Amino acid sequence: MKIVITGGTGFLGRLIAERALDRGDSVTLFDIAIPPDGLGALEGRAEMIAGDIADTEMVARVIEKSDAVVHLASMVSAGSEADFDAAMRVNIDGGRAVLEAARANGPHTKVLFTSSLAIFGSKAMPACVDGMTRPVPQNTYGMTKAVMELLINDMSRKGFIDGRVGRLPTVIVRPGKPNTAASSFASGVIREPLTGDVCKLPVAREMQLCVGGYRTCADGLMALLDAPAEDFGDDRVVNLPNITTSVNEMIAATEAVADRHGISLGAIEDAPDDTIRAIVGSWPIALEASKAIALGCPQDSDLETIIEAFVEDYF
Repeated sequence: MKIVITGGTGFLGRLIAERALDRGDSVTLFDIAIPPDGLGALEGRAEMIAGDIADTEMVARVIEKSDAVVHLASMVSAGSEADFDAAMRVNIDGGRAVLEAARANGPHTKVLFTSSLAIFGSKAMPACVDGMTRPVPQNTYGMTKAVMELLINDMSRKGFIDGRVGRLPTVIVRPGKPNTAASSFASGVIREPLTGDVCKLPVAREMQLCVGGYRTCADGLMALLDAPAEDFGDDRVVNLPNITTSVNEMIAATEAVADRHGISLGAIEDAPDDTIRAIVGSWPIALEASKAIALGCPQDSDLETIIEAFVEDYF
């Protein structure tokens, strides 16, 4: 299978590319720029093209003759909230460029889009949402994801594309430095202490959120990419498996893993940020995921297993 991954040099993009290449697929990574430090394990294995996701002509050329597109390119939550117009250009205009390119490529073209629990919100939202809970996003990022979900469902209904959408929980533990995603702290509260750095925690330690391990999320997205179109029914959107936890529980699990490995932890300092608290506090704390499990998406067992994977892969 010939796969194009937009936002392909990001964390999830690389994980999916590795899985696709390992099984013999051809992979093209499309992103805004070629990373200055190269592609690491993907160097020489995947094609890399740099360009603007909202450049319709270029996106069409990249996607032409591909079998599948994994559309990850996006402005993240805090960045989208700070710049509405840029979020519309990247997330909506860029998303439409991808969908129209896939449509022109033929109805057989699979489009796997990563959505987010950020599509949900409002005071009336239940703590656990299912596939039929009404999206009422309380941030611009979530709004753009909800718009894309509707477009993909309708274009699939019309037979223009073979769309499928994976709604992600907060993915942990991401390596590297913090980014502008509102959920960045969820990886940072584990990663920074393990690497001996100080974590500046913007939310209350009692805050609950739903998370998924990066291995499990990447494997789940691959399962959605491979699932037969008819198995999705008339709704192409799927909540990925997740576990509900609190920041306190994440800290305790990190301490347990560190103790087993003899790792001296860096400090966690409370640094309240009302904007981050408001965005993350509007999200549900659980996603009902029975459809994803039926489609072959794996589940995480517990927090410590997720953290152990991070130690194994990045230490």
